[in-house]
Amino acid sequence: MKNTRTAHGSLAAVAALLLGASLTGCDPVANALEGISPVPGGAADVPASGQGADRALRQLDDLPVKGRAPKTGYSRQEFGPAWSDTDHNGCDTRNDILARDLANETFKPGTNNCVVASGTLADRYTGTTIRFVRGEGTSSQVQIDHIVPLSDAWQKGAQQLTADQRKELANDPLNLMAADGPTNSAKGDKDAATWLPPNKPFRCEYVSRQVEVKAKYRLWVTKAEHDAIAGILAGCG
Repeated sequence: MKNTRTAHGSLAAVAALLLGASLTGCDPVANALEGISPVPGGAADVPASGQGADRALRQLDDLPVKGRAPKTGYSRQEFGPAWSDTDHNGCDTRNDILARDLANETFKPGTNNCVVASGTLADRYTGTTIRFVRGEGTSSQVQIDHIVPLSDAWQKGAQQLTADQRKELANDPLNLMAADGPTNSAKGDKDAATWLPPNKPFRCEYVSRQVEVKAKYRLWVTKAEHDAIAGILAGCG
């Protein structure tokens, strides 16, 4: 039985604050992210965005195009502890996303429908169906992927975010998706110029979400990345 976590209007609040900040000259990222709690009901009920290709192309055109900054200073810890409970619903982000993305999921007894024990993933990276079973040697078959890898984000603007903003980026449901473990490992920290999902029908949504995340957190793209994303979006319906 799926968790009954009720999502409210935090994402809408972020959009409103971004607009207000642009009119007043304030720092949009700081105003949009600082002091805003994640969705009160939990990440599991926040749908992934499915914005259209035309909107993604417009957002892409607004992203700065620059070279990569040095990776110096990067570590996973710069984005906070892995899988924090940023929405304070009692479940860590990994389990929130598993509950959102798996079908027919079951939960570990005594965890208040929090820790996902099993389920079925319709994997969007490969187009295959994967059976998830929590346990040593099996949990890694389904991993939680950052659509925009954290290392890539670090080299394209996240160094300039506050620690709290980077923690939000690392736990933002928009930037997270349950995925086939080996495929996610093969992706690593590559951007769209060097890696795309093997499942071609998903590529339009994949790059669209990358653009949306980068726009939300004021990150930039390289010229090669921009051109690769634009080429994918140009062929989308």
